[in-house]
Amino acid sequence: MADKSDRCRAAYAAGTAGHQSHLAIEFSQVDCPRLFAGPGLPGVTIPQSATLACVTQRSLIYSLQYAGIERGVYIQEETMFDLTGQVAVITGSSRGIGRSIAENMARAGARVVVSSRKAEACDKVVALIREGGGEAIAVPCNVSDATQLKNLIDKTVEAWGRLDILVCNAAVNPYFGPMETMPEEAYDKIMNCNVKSTFLLSRMAGPLMAQGGGGSIIIVSSIGGNQGSNTLAVYGLSKAADSSLVKSLAIEWGPRGIRANCIAPGLIKTDMSRALWENPKLLKNVEEGTPVRRIGQPDDIGGVAVFLASKAAAYLTGQTLVVDGGITIKEPA
Repeated sequence: MADKSDRCRAAYAAGTAGHQSHLAIEFSQVDCPRLFAGPGLPGVTIPQSATLACVTQRSLIYSLQYAGIERGVYIQEETMFDLTGQVAVITGSSRGIGRSIAENMARAGARVVVSSRKAEACDKVVALIREGGGEAIAVPCNVSDATQLKNLIDKTVEAWGRLDILVCNAAVNPYFGPMETMPEEAYDKIMNCNVKSTFLLSRMAGPLMAQGGGGSIIIVSSIGGNQGSNTLAVYGLSKAADSSLVKSLAIEWGPRGIRANCIAPGLIKTDMSRALWENPKLLKNVEEGTPVRRIGQPDDIGGVAVFLASKAAAYLTGQTLVVDGGITIKEPA
């Protein structure tokens, strides 16, 4: 097998037929810098997509010098929001908020496990991430089934050997109406999917994160967890439980390098909230009552999740970040 510098030279040579102006060689180790050749190197065009993992800084510089490039090499340290080399499991990530989180974490360099109940839907998201140059696998999972939760974690470790980020996003709300007429089965379904699954997954993920030196647990809650409702009361109850859970997770796992935080979105345009944003009167009231004068989009949450998983949030734990366009800060009408 060729040594590292030979493989680096091969990657450089393979890239000379490209049409972009620089080469990015990404390191698999999270704390390694990224190095770039160019731009502005005469007669050399290398595609940005050319990558080579597991090389050292010295072998890269050597290979560039061997190829006749001794100038224009500089070191760019990883950014505070870089997730390169980390492994992220995101439940409910075949659409909506979960999909945005998966796509944005992949863009930030994480290796992503896309998970939801339907394999075909997961595969589509994985294909799109890979087309964009990211790394992803699909592991279908019904989060209400403890056996499937264990399989999700096992398949992640089998594929990538570690777990650094857990995003508990999957949630259901099978009932819209007053508690007085709510079926007990609907209550159980909400609490099992939205709360119990998060408790179980966090308990499974924690020891693996600790073995790897730490990690980040992110739970997608809702502003409904801090409000009363005559139509979404039990859903709000489950989301209030999420905000409480992260406080205890932060205390229990913090000494072992693991942070835990919630994101509490406002009204986001997803399939789950369709009944709300497809109601013209309700939508108008929300938009007019929100300082930014719009409802949220999934990417409004995806970026926040990347922040919480990254070094930029290294001193942030046990908190619930409200991401609602400002609707909950208004004084009562």
